[in-house]
Amino acid sequence: MLATKTLHSAVVIQPGEFEAHRHWYPKALNATIHPMINFFLNLEQERIISRYCHLHPTVKAESLREILNYKSKYFLWAGADLLNVTSAGGKRQMVVIENNSCPSGQKSMPLVDDNQEQGSYRLMVERTFKPYLKNLRHKIKGGLAVIYDKNEMEASGYAEVIADVMNEPVYFVPFYHDGENPPVQFREGILNVRIEDGSFVPIRAAFRYLTQKPWNRLPLHSKTRILNPIIACLAGGRNKMVAAKAYDIFNSEIAHAGLKINTPETIWDVRKNEIPLWVRKMGGHAVIKVPYSNAGQGVYTIVTEKELDHFMELEFDYDLFIVQSLIGNYKWSSTTSSGKLYHVGTVPNQKNHSFVADIRMMVSATEKGIRPLCTYARRAEKPLVNEIENSTNSWQMLGTNLSYKNTDGSWGSDTNRLVLMDRRDFNKLGIGLDDLIEAYIQTVLSMVAIDKMSKTLMNKQGKFRTRLFKSLNNDPSLINEIKLS
Repeated sequence: MLATKTLHSAVVIQPGEFEAHRHWYPKALNATIHPMINFFLNLEQERIISRYCHLHPTVKAESLREILNYKSKYFLWAGADLLNVTSAGGKRQMVVIENNSCPSGQKSMPLVDDNQEQGSYRLMVERTFKPYLKNLRHKIKGGLAVIYDKNEMEASGYAEVIADVMNEPVYFVPFYHDGENPPVQFREGILNVRIEDGSFVPIRAAFRYLTQKPWNRLPLHSKTRILNPIIACLAGGRNKMVAAKAYDIFNSEIAHAGLKINTPETIWDVRKNEIPLWVRKMGGHAVIKVPYSNAGQGVYTIVTEKELDHFMELEFDYDLFIVQSLIGNYKWSSTTSSGKLYHVGTVPNQKNHSFVADIRMMVSATEKGIRPLCTYARRAEKPLVNEIENSTNSWQMLGTNLSYKNTDGSWGSDTNRLVLMDRRDFNKLGIGLDDLIEAYIQTVLSMVAIDKMSKTLMNKQGKFRTRLFKSLNNDPSLINEIKLS
């Protein structure tokens, strides 16, 4: 059933086709959720607010409540990657590395309720996607589609659940930026998809799982309702440059309430020849990012001169970079104005090795505010070491993303490093309920910041404010890729 007919046409998914084994990793399919994760996901909002304000006495409860109840306009589904870090003084916190507008995670999440076999796939569709389509059928005649460029396991899960929830066929469409004769066209602002007989059918709403430069295939302005719309990507969901500025602006707005998005120290709009200067300023340890890449691509950890030299030899499509403080072992983390942060790491294994791990917290907009959907963790390939040598490959110790790109352009996933939120794996992370609450609140804060930036970048008529965007992200190579309509 899954995209086997042809690469260039949609597969039609009918209601009743859902089969769980196709949409979860085998190790997650029969895992038993950890009681603390179950408790957290069912925790009422007021109890979360009460607990958080008790531990952070300077936080204003009413302001936090307002943010958790925020009504997103553009950025309705998000997944933040967070690091569990501490300072030399023992102050622990969750630090936002990025927030994603097409987050993975469902295939890694044990069922909260064994009697609900569609898990949080269905939760996402029922409480976020379905309400997003209200009153749409009267405006645009057409079907429903799921469009993807990677993660077929998860994207197809959404397609099958949407077919069940909406009780109608769903077109499941592969859409690669380098593909010939694309199966997606826009006609008078309406998305159309090619079906098996070669004809095109109109689509009134689409669930989007396009992760690689989605703005070069889907336009900013569309009559077809798309979740998430492209503006959410450009405003920070797939653009680390604008995200950093969105966080900075929102932090200034919420400072009075005692709230803050925790991020590494970030230098933006850095040209390549300036990078060695900033790395030196951070003590020779830094993270360099191509702002518009994802899935672990375009991220370079620098802990030695050799790694910096290697980076400077590379060629890139874009002109501007981000340089961030590096969070590593205490002995080799970046030196910043606020001191050093270093990884808490996993609980030592039997060989006494601790690994860097990050936590993915997926949330979505609902009628009751922004609520958590699912969560999982990933660990690095190699354990943290105390001393750095010139031959050290720092990415093996610090990189946690499971995705990797094959030589033929397809994607794979290293599930050996997946840490499930089940009875067996969760305890290895060394985190508790308060850490989960902190991760959730940090995810919501970053999501709201990006949605507010999205609103800023669209005028009252719903048109993209190109000049304003250029003032925030004046990278000609990126701007030339953006499809307006």
